[in-house]
Amino acid sequence: MSANNITETYKITGMTCAACAKAVERTVRKLDGVSDQSVNIATEKLKIEYNKEEVGFDDIKKAIEKAGYGVIEEETNKKIDMKIGGMTCAACSKAVERVVKKLDGVDSVNVNIATEKASINYDPSKVRLSQIKAAITKAGYEPIDEVKNDIAQDEDKIRKEKEMKSLFNKFIVAIVFAIPLFYIAMGPMVMKPIGPWPVPEIINPMTNTLNYALVQLVLVIPIMIAGYKFYINGFKSLINLSPNMDTLVAIGTSAAFLYSLYTTYQIANNRVLEMHHHQLYFESAGIIIALILLGKYLESRSKGRTSEAIKKLMGLQPKTAIVLIDGKEVETLIEEVEVGDIILVKPGSKIPVDGIVLDGYTSVDESMLTGESLPVEKKVGDAVTGASINKNGTIQFEAKKVGSDTALAQIIQLVEDAQGEKAPIAKLADVVSGYFVPTVIAIALVSSVLWYFVGGKDIVFALTIFISILVIACPCALGLATPTAIMVGTGKGAENGILIKGGEALESTHKIQTVVFDKTGTITEGKPKVTDVVVNNVDEEYLIQLASSAEKGSEHPLGEAIVKYGEDKGLEVLKVDEFKALPGFGIQVKIDNKVVVLGNKKLMLNENVDFEGLSERSDELASQGKTPMYISVDGKLAGIIAVADVVKESSKKAIEKLHSMGIQVAMLTGDNVKTANAIAKQVGIDVVLAEVLPEDKSKEVENLQLQGKFVAMVGDGINDAPALAKADIGIAIGSGTDVAIESADIVLMKSDLMDVPAAIKLSDETIKNIKQNLFWAFGYNTIGIPVAAGLLYMFGGPLLNPMIAAAAMSLSSVSVVTNALRLKNREIY
Repeated sequence: MSANNITETYKITGMTCAACAKAVERTVRKLDGVSDQSVNIATEKLKIEYNKEEVGFDDIKKAIEKAGYGVIEEETNKKIDMKIGGMTCAACSKAVERVVKKLDGVDSVNVNIATEKASINYDPSKVRLSQIKAAITKAGYEPIDEVKNDIAQDEDKIRKEKEMKSLFNKFIVAIVFAIPLFYIAMGPMVMKPIGPWPVPEIINPMTNTLNYALVQLVLVIPIMIAGYKFYINGFKSLINLSPNMDTLVAIGTSAAFLYSLYTTYQIANNRVLEMHHHQLYFESAGIIIALILLGKYLESRSKGRTSEAIKKLMGLQPKTAIVLIDGKEVETLIEEVEVGDIILVKPGSKIPVDGIVLDGYTSVDESMLTGESLPVEKKVGDAVTGASINKNGTIQFEAKKVGSDTALAQIIQLVEDAQGEKAPIAKLADVVSGYFVPTVIAIALVSSVLWYFVGGKDIVFALTIFISILVIACPCALGLATPTAIMVGTGKGAENGILIKGGEALESTHKIQTVVFDKTGTITEGKPKVTDVVVNNVDEEYLIQLASSAEKGSEHPLGEAIVKYGEDKGLEVLKVDEFKALPGFGIQVKIDNKVVVLGNKKLMLNENVDFEGLSERSDELASQGKTPMYISVDGKLAGIIAVADVVKESSKKAIEKLHSMGIQVAMLTGDNVKTANAIAKQVGIDVVLAEVLPEDKSKEVENLQLQGKFVAMVGDGINDAPALAKADIGIAIGSGTDVAIESADIVLMKSDLMDVPAAIKLSDETIKNIKQNLFWAFGYNTIGIPVAAGLLYMFGGPLLNPMIAAAAMSLSSVSVVTNALRLKNREIY
């Protein structure tokens, strides 16, 4: 079998007999590069071996379709999310990606340094999970097992807290020894001009140089032990030809330590008769490690805050549920609740899983999921969502979705995926980071050699240059610049009920030039309501009572609106003696021995009912996009009840906000032009696309794109799925589950259109933040490296001390993460 040959299995559709199977085999056999093929008619599968350099899946598919059959590429791959321990910078994440990608059977791997998570897509038939873990371990990192899509992730929280505590303890050890080390090493230089140096004479470098050096050696060793991971990870990465930030620290501090050790050896053997304090570099190695441990600790604390949104969402899930078993209340762990279980929820308790109410009446606080402040009434037949809070009534409901299928679990997974996905701008930073570390090592070597041989400086000067460049150039800030901003941005969105499905959507949303709204259920409520009641010599309340009683037996949406209006008014339902449906026209009933006819204008004309001056009012209502329903009693017009799909309160405000942002607004609807224009006029729509069939909605979006517009489509995510997919950015309004999540780039949990401009502003703020972070990260290294290389010294300035370089490097990472955290306080409404 050739190295380029691969074997794949495809599902074939349209086959009915063995002759069909032979026809498919014969067709693919003719293709160049196909070496073996067999079709199993029972399983309807084609197993084919082919040279991937000569023929591809698209060629095979085209040939089979030309022969009259269909082909489906079966998804055999498995996707896992795995925590990776031991990573410290972007170069580490690139190293993990590189070793995993080398494995046969791994299709893609994406490592996020901020979440410390690797998302790996692989073929289990070609590579085992244990092999992937072994490759990561060999590269010097720690695979921490597959991340489960469960709500509770306490182990991960404990691990992070343990890691943070470990870093803090190491820093304390390092600083306890670093302070006396710094005092002893730098004391003579600082104190000599102003008086005697207050230390025991036995370690005074002017009287006992060897003791002076040995005390520093004793003090620096515990510090280096505290920072041992820098050396293990750094040199391991160097051996694997994928140097990272730890490599820079390890090489720099090791060079300082080894040079100082060599000098101490020379002193001990009387090869150095006189020694000035700065010929020892123990304090540089120690202080650098102490400062970097401090930076790492502060960074881990800051990074922990970037994922607070996820933690908050996870904390919403109750730990137990009361399940009714044979009529008895049994408290059960949430993980043990099964679909079909009958669950009891008492006032003040959290609803454990998603389900449908079977008994009881209550109001539920869903603000933690939707951001909607007002409680929502729940009665028999209504859906309830896990993690929402039952306010005042006791209900029983049937569990419909449990575990990872609940709305909360899907939201958490959605946010995690978005935080783990790299935006295009992040991929650029990763590429730069991949080349950055080896380039820095080369610059450090060349600069130190040039100063020694060409500049005529001593080995101490050259070593200072070498160490300073390595330490100040660590690309931590560069690797953290984008993922931290994306994590905070998507987290802030989730807290406000705006779920952004990935880094690419977050990055692109701020480019939107035109927003296309679906009308029904998006700009409007989606449910007809009574808007106007016009009476003609009849009491208004009696007219509504007649109409709502008559429509009680009707299933028409307009009739339901009238019935609900009567119920809301608290009107008694009158007895209907006769009911007759008139399809396409309305209904005719008998109430109190009166013949009541309710329907459209055509029905009134058929019944020879005189409009008695209400014709003008009727036309006015129709021009406003409302549907007039006429009521006659015993052949005389009693009045008109107008029903309309009313505009949401937030629609006009949201469209005004979009206009203020310079964004064009269009409306897409299947309604007639008159109704569409009436709605458009109410809310200030720029472009009206009316009488559009569902299957043509995506074409209308495409037409706008052909005009050079970057288009967002806002719809309910079900009827508008093709248009949502076609748009540059698809925004689904609704519950945020099922089809909505699948078809859109952004899901708005609330039905508030103000979240559309909010999502755009959030994207804009996040991209600005990323650009600021990248500017400071790139700018810091761009300025820092030349300074460390001695540029200022060449013009009479000071030489950069490696300790100052270490402090600056640590602070750069913390400043980038802190800047990203500012997003949490940005106003998006």
